[in-house]
Amino acid sequence: MTLGTGDRVELADLVSRYALYTDRRDLDGLARLFTEDGVLVLPDAPRELGPVRAHTGRAEIRGTMAKLAAFPVTFHALTGHVFDAGPDPRTATGSVACVAHHLSERPSGEVSDLVWHLRYTDSYLRDDEAGWRFRRRELGIEWIETRPVRRWRGDAERGGER
Repeated sequence: MTLGTGDRVELADLVSRYALYTDRRDLDGLARLFTEDGVLVLPDAPRELGPVRAHTGRAEIRGTMAKLAAFPVTFHALTGHVFDAGPDPRTATGSVACVAHHLSERPSGEVSDLVWHLRYTDSYLRDDEAGWRFRRRELGIEWIETRPVRRWRGDAERGGER
């Protein structure tokens, strides 16, 4: 079985919306990208880089993603994706590469960027009414780095520059 062009475009839109909704903190929109019983499996970074903590159902997914509020800014840059048809025409799988930036401000006022180079391993289900949704999304981190931030939008809002 193969995926048609329309399905590939819709799946690319789904993974792009996940990144956008995450960065905008649209947690309700993000949760709706999953099936009712969808599963999001996250690492326990920095101790565990592989997907080890499962969150099942939209409410639980929304709740765990709310923890991103600890970062004033995130930026998820998708760097590539591959989609394959599943055994049933309503299913597909995918691998999505991403570089995720997480800004944080230390008490000293210094801002740093926690960068995760990651890959999502996805399972999708197409609903006749809602279209493609995540059935399961596993986030694995390839490596982590920390970078200094010279200036960010929050500085401009406070009238400062580094």
